[in-house]
Amino acid sequence: MTNSERSAATQQRWDGPWYRVRTDHFEASFLPGEGEDLEAVCNVDVEVRLAKDGSRWSATVFTVAEVARLMEKGARTGEDLGGRYFWCSDGLIVRDPGIENMAQVIAGLLDSGEFEHVLQRLGDE
Repeated sequence: MTNSERSAATQQRWDGPWYRVRTDHFEASFLPGEGEDLEAVCNVDVEVRLAKDGSRWSATVFTVAEVARLMEKGARTGEDLGGRYFWCSDGLIVRDPGIENMAQVIAGLLDSGEFEHVLQRLGDE
């Protein structure tokens, strides 16, 4: 069993518009669209607060399929040089949709030591 599997969510709940996933190591606050199926989420903003030091981090998480969809849209509308590129300053691309999968990726990034290279640190409150 990997650390990220051991870091499985200990609590998941709605808190206003936020869907919060808490583990022993972090709390991830996702902002899905109203009524969006949590297992199908493919484009979502997330703020992560680390348990060890309270630091806050952010990302916009996309699935590979969502990036392809956005690039196809750009090809139709002429945006992004006709869909020839995709860019997002705090983008994290994952293979599979869903809040649970995204939380597991966050846990894996912490386990591997890559978390601070992938997410963007937010200022202290």
